[in-house]
Amino acid sequence: MSLGRSVSRVTAVSLGVLGGVLVGVSARAEDPPPIEVPKPARTMTVAESLAYAHEHQPAIHAALSRISARLAEAGIPSGRWLPTVAVTAQLYGMTANNTTGSYLSTPSMDLPRIGGTASQSQSSASLNPYASTLVGAGLLQEVFDFGRIGAERAAADELASVEKHRAEETRLEVDFGVEEAYFSVLAAKAIVSASDEAYERSRVHRDLARRGVDSGLRSPIELTRAEADLARFDVGRVKARGSLALAQSVLAAAIGAPDPAIDASEQAPQPSDMPTMAQAVQRVEARDPLLAEALARLRAAEQQTRAVGAELRPDLSLSATLTGRAGGAPPSAATQPTPSGNGWLPDVPNWDVALLFSWPLFDGTIAARRDAAHAAEQVRRDEIDVTREQEVARVRQAYVQVGVARAALVALENAVVASHANYDQADARFRAGIGNAVELADAEAIRTEAEIQRALGQFTLAQARATFGRAIAEGL
Repeated sequence: MSLGRSVSRVTAVSLGVLGGVLVGVSARAEDPPPIEVPKPARTMTVAESLAYAHEHQPAIHAALSRISARLAEAGIPSGRWLPTVAVTAQLYGMTANNTTGSYLSTPSMDLPRIGGTASQSQSSASLNPYASTLVGAGLLQEVFDFGRIGAERAAADELASVEKHRAEETRLEVDFGVEEAYFSVLAAKAIVSASDEAYERSRVHRDLARRGVDSGLRSPIELTRAEADLARFDVGRVKARGSLALAQSVLAAAIGAPDPAIDASEQAPQPSDMPTMAQAVQRVEARDPLLAEALARLRAAEQQTRAVGAELRPDLSLSATLTGRAGGAPPSAATQPTPSGNGWLPDVPNWDVALLFSWPLFDGTIAARRDAAHAAEQVRRDEIDVTREQEVARVRQAYVQVGVARAALVALENAVVASHANYDQADARFRAGIGNAVELADAEAIRTEAEIQRALGQFTLAQARATFGRAIAEGL
C-alpha cells in the first residue's frame, strides 16, 4: 500500500470516529475487549522523521542505486579507449583440397582458409585429413575515433542526469509521504483527546442523572439516555485509539523504520511563508525535478542523435599480433618441406603491426536510426510542454487549496467557540434541574463534532501546505 493510500485510510478512520460519536447505540451491557495495538517506542519531530527517512527509506536507497547503475553504464563507451588483448589456440583436423574458387565470409557459417596448399583438381582431390595448429596473441588499440566515443559518452551522461532528477523526485515524494503521515498522527491524537473529554463529560452527566433518579428528582429515562450517550462516546474513544494506532504505524512505514509504530511530537512544525502565485509558478519552472527530468531527457535524445550520426565517422586503430602456426598439408610448392610435426606443432613464427583506417561512407541502417532519433527528440520537446503545463496547474490548485483550508479552519474555530458556549448553557441548565438529557446530549454532540472537525481541519490545512510545498519542490 502506498503512503498516499495509507494516509487516506487514516483520514477515513478519523471520519469514522466522528460517525461513532454522532450515531447512537443501546446502553452498554459489557466492557469492550481490549485492542491489541503496537505501542510506539520512539517519538520524533517532523525534522527528525525526514532525516531518518532520507537515511533509511528503501525507496531512496533504490533511487541512489539506480543513479550508481547509470553512472556505471555511462563509463562503458570510455572503455573503448583501452586496449583489447586476446590470445587464441586452435587445432584443426581437416582436408586440404585447394582450388582457385573464391568465397565471402558469412556470419552463419565458419569457412576455414585453405590457401597455402597445392591446387588440386577433382580427380586428384583427397579426403585424407591433415593437422593444422595456431597459437597467438594480439592487441587492438583505438588511435583516433573522430568523436564517436565522446558522443556516446555524452549521451550516456545525460541518461545519468535523468536518473538523478528521478531520484530527487523520489525524495520529494518520500518527504511528502512523511509529512502527510506525521500530520495524520497529530490529527488522530487531537481526535483521541476530544473523544476522551467527551466521554468524561458524559460520565459526569450520567452520574448526575443517576443521583437525580435515585433521589426522585428526575425521571428514569434521564438515566437511560445518559447511559446511551456514555456508550456512544465510549465507541468514539475506541475508534479514535484505533485511528491513532493506524496513523502511528503509517508514520513508521513512511520513514522506513523497523518499529511497528512511531509517535509524533506534540509540536506541529511551522511552515514557511507562502509565496505569491506568480512566485510559485517561477519556482516550479526553475526547481521542479519532473520538469528538469523532461529537459534532461531531451538533452539525452539530442546526444543520442549525435552519437548515432557519429557512427558514420572514420576510425583509426592499431593492430599487432604474434603467432605460431603450422599445417600438415602438402605446400603449394613441391620444393617446400612439410613443417616438422606434420602440423601438430605450431613452430612457424609470424608477427605483424598494422594501422587500420576505415570509413563507413554510407550505411542505410545507421541513417534510419538517426532519423528515428530525430523523431524521438520531437517527442521529448512535446513532453516538456505537457509536463510544464501539468506542474503549473498542480501549483495553482495546491495554492487555492491552502487558501480554502485556511478559511475553513477559521470557520471551524468559530464553530468550536460557539459550541462551547452552547454546551456551557446546556450543562448549567441540566445541573440546575431545568434542562433535560436530550438537550444536554445535543449540546455535547455539537461540541464534540466541532472539536473533531477542527482537528480534521488542521490536518487538511497541514496536508494542503505540504502538497503545495511538494508542488514547488521546496517542502514545508
